[in-house]
Amino acid sequence: MSMLWARLTTALERFRKDTSGIMTVEMVITLPFLFWMITTSFELYEVHRYKAARIKATYTVADMLSREMLPVDDAYIDAAKTVFDAVTTDNGTNQVRFSVVRYESSSNTFVVQWSEVRGIGEMSPLSDSQVANAHNELPILQGGEELVIVESTSTYQPTFEYPGLNNSYRVNTKIFTGVRFVSQLCWESGSACG
Repeated sequence: MSMLWARLTTALERFRKDTSGIMTVEMVITLPFLFWMITTSFELYEVHRYKAARIKATYTVADMLSREMLPVDDAYIDAAKTVFDAVTTDNGTNQVRFSVVRYESSSNTFVVQWSEVRGIGEMSPLSDSQVANAHNELPILQGGEELVIVESTSTYQPTFEYPGLNNSYRVNTKIFTGVRFVSQLCWESGSACG
């Protein structure tokens, strides 16, 4: 029994000290983890870049609208959507909602002056009922003051698939800005100016 134990101990000691093939074993263990880390880093960077591009585009379009002194129309909104798509520069599917909301101090409510949506998606033009009592969501305004709201939604499609994770990631942006050079940002039809 002791001889068997000695042989077993010697064999185990030889196995422990043997380093042949250790690089192959280490590579087999670490390579999948290394690949996962690289692809995850790439994907996180891409999601951040995708979202940052949409935030910049939303700010750009909101700033355009806030500086406008003449009434806007369908052609202007179509062009604003084209600018939005150009700033994002990745051929993503974007939907953008352009709205102007006025605060009525007499009723302590918000009223939609006009709202337009461009692009394919689930957004629809804002209605008075959606913003009437949105005091927690909208900035504090003075009576009769207008607010330009530009919202966008896009779906990020990941480059790599990860088991258990969703195939897409929704990116939403919302920017508020005041009208700068005039008291109202009117819609060309005239019905949105008063």
